[in-house]
Amino acid sequence: MNVRAEGAGPPAHEVVYRRLREMVLFGELEPGQAVTIQGLVDELQAGMTPVREALRRLIAEGALAFRGNRRIVVPVLDAAAVDQLTVARVALEPQLARRAAQHCGAAEVALLRATDARLDRAIARGDVRGYLEENHRFHAELNALAQAPILTELVDGLWLRFGPSLRVVCGQFGTRNLPDRHKDLLEALADADPDAAARAMEGDVVQGMTQIREGLI
Repeated sequence: MNVRAEGAGPPAHEVVYRRLREMVLFGELEPGQAVTIQGLVDELQAGMTPVREALRRLIAEGALAFRGNRRIVVPVLDAAAVDQLTVARVALEPQLARRAAQHCGAAEVALLRATDARLDRAIARGDVRGYLEENHRFHAELNALAQAPILTELVDGLWLRFGPSLRVVCGQFGTRNLPDRHKDLLEALADADPDAAARAMEGDVVQGMTQIREGLI
């Protein structure tokens, strides 16, 4: 039995999965782009087995899709898909914001403000990748405060589905025109106002998904 040494880090298949997940989430793989096992083996300098496992997991999560002739591609969103993702996000993410407001103290608000400040700097310098990473980090930090792992896992899956399309929209419009309702949300968290936090999050979600829809359809 092969036992990993304590502190050796995650196993190879988990490392490959996380890296490939980031490639999807932050739009390194574009909507409609096909991926191959051998291509990913070469790019990630990984073995075939970990790559196959990562692809299997991401297909199960809806981040990638099987097409004819054993092709694996990044799904292309149509209007119906964007609408469904919007409905799902509006149902879940305001509830996470509401819960976060009930568990959020001054230290947590300060952490979120620091992340949002980095996001603002990325927007100012036109750094699309920086914007995508900091925007995702802001929402992930907020969701962690909600202490609702089932809801958070569902939301994580939704982000995988629209991440590549968000990157496309950022490329079209640039970072300065991107929506950001985080300031309203931060004020609601600082005031410990769950209802205001939920409203701000709903506005942020709808604004962002509307821009994706207008940019893609």
